[in-house]
Amino acid sequence: MPLNVTSPLRVGLVGYGLAGSVFHAPLVTATEGLVLDAVVTSDPDRRARAREAYPDIRIADSAAELWEGGAGADPVDLVVIASPNKTHVPLARAALTAGVPVVVDKPPAATAAEAEELAALAERTDTFLSVFQNRRWDNDFLTLRRLLADGELGDVQRFESRFERWRPQLKGGWRESGAPEEIGGLLYDLGSHVVDQALVLFGPAVRVYAETDVRRAGAEADDDTFIAITHAGGVRSHLYVSATTAQLGPRFRVLGSRAGYVKYGLDPQEAALREGLRPGAGDDKAWGVEPEHLWGRLGAGESPLTGGGAPVPTAPGDYPAYYAAVAAALREGGPAPVTAREAAHCLAVLEAARRSSREGVTVSLAPADPARERPSGRRRSG
Repeated sequence: MPLNVTSPLRVGLVGYGLAGSVFHAPLVTATEGLVLDAVVTSDPDRRARAREAYPDIRIADSAAELWEGGAGADPVDLVVIASPNKTHVPLARAALTAGVPVVVDKPPAATAAEAEELAALAERTDTFLSVFQNRRWDNDFLTLRRLLADGELGDVQRFESRFERWRPQLKGGWRESGAPEEIGGLLYDLGSHVVDQALVLFGPAVRVYAETDVRRAGAEADDDTFIAITHAGGVRSHLYVSATTAQLGPRFRVLGSRAGYVKYGLDPQEAALREGLRPGAGDDKAWGVEPEHLWGRLGAGESPLTGGGAPVPTAPGDYPAYYAAVAAALREGGPAPVTAREAAHCLAVLEAARRSSREGVTVSLAPADPARERPSGRRRSG
């Protein structure tokens, strides 16, 4: 049942690296009905930055304090797990077992089986669980969904999606580690985004082919990866994630029987968050809005780079919508904005892609069973 509280829901954030400091903390604090209560990080510099940015928060010594209480504090109303990938499953499992609602960053686990286990645990404990897939609220993705709903492209035949960067020098850290337990590499990082988007747009995958490469000197994990998906409905998705792309391709190139849509450039919200801008501060109408010269183009028979097609106004990006939906689900009931079983479907594709690249084969998948997809929109009881 919904949480029976009228005051803002207290949120505990585990991790204050890139995900915690740039995405989760700002979006939580911008959401009506949520308040950032505590941050868990052992790094002294991150502790200092968290206190400077949010003077009223408490710094917890361990994640367990968030669901067990302690030091005079009650358990929080929501735990957000934004720590390294290898910690996602044990932390989510502990919080759910304690009956505390959970948001876990993508990927929630290393395997689809582990994600399914978390979903089942949330059901057994009647506890809310959602996975943070913010790229469902990118401006280009929202625009493409509108075009598809309006039938502007006709029957889609091929979906090309690129999340490419030019980062020839290694940064170091667990994301670039080749140790399997770290769940590093671009396949599971940016690949989680592009695969999730493809599945949302065009339905379950039945075949997967992939090529993963380690291009940079000293790199241990994949940094240049291609994934091809054949969807049950016949659409083919060609997905590219890379840190070694010297010339960036279009973010989306979608080809249909009536027209195609081509869009360059990334959604502006991440850059704005990195610069310290916040949703709800100043002119709300400007959040997630991009200039007209970056709009994609819709047309047929000519390249958009030579003037083909007509410009399509890009919908404003809306990352705040994710936590607004979380707050509504916790207070009023209803489904999670992204469920753990949806994340499991994505992980099944990523696992198939890893196998395909390793063995040089195309991997067949059984379509997901809709009857098993039950909403993870429950709340902590009591």
